[in-house]
Amino acid sequence: MQVDYLNTEGKVAGQIDIPESVFTIQPHEHAIHLVVKAYLANRRQGTHKTKTRSEVSGGGKKPWKQKGRGTARSGSSRSPVWVGGGTVHGPKPHSYRLSVPKKVRTLARKSALSIRFQEKNVVFIENLSFDRPKTKRIARMLGDISVGTDKALLILQSNAVNNAQGKNALLSARNIPTVSIQSAESLSTYDIMTHKKIVVCIGAVNTIIENLQ
Repeated sequence: MQVDYLNTEGKVAGQIDIPESVFTIQPHEHAIHLVVKAYLANRRQGTHKTKTRSEVSGGGKKPWKQKGRGTARSGSSRSPVWVGGGTVHGPKPHSYRLSVPKKVRTLARKSALSIRFQEKNVVFIENLSFDRPKTKRIARMLGDISVGTDKALLILQSNAVNNAQGKNALLSARNIPTVSIQSAESLSTYDIMTHKKIVVCIGAVNTIIENLQ
């Protein structure tokens, strides 16, 4: 399928071939749900921790004698029923990691891209190449390609950070609060679904297609 790609001034610069099997499939919402849920779960550190009565400092001495006071029996001032005591059944460090099959992850990314493409929210542009970092150029470009102030994901070609001009484009874009930057090989379903506009450099298209086919 042939689609137009734009230059940085928002004018049609040519056409690029994209496969329908990646950008125009019937979206599988459940696959997206599974992958996003796993993505968010895997970001959790799982380092939450409370101390039990054996871990709280102090409390080694019996507060008072067993009998004769007319009060409840107590063996430690660090009992969970005391202020300053340990916690019963509190959280312990553990992993929240969820695993999703590779085919489901691939299907989810295709579905997410297809949703944005069907919404006409995927814009293909020529590769960005700046002599020096200049945020105004990126901001002006976003306006010219009808992205404006919408939350946008800018997908750069794989080797963008390996050359000076691509790195300058990266430095220029990261100062804009509504713009997130991702390389083609690191593209995730979560990234796509949390941004309204997807701006794809034509140098990143082949990498995306290879990863999803």
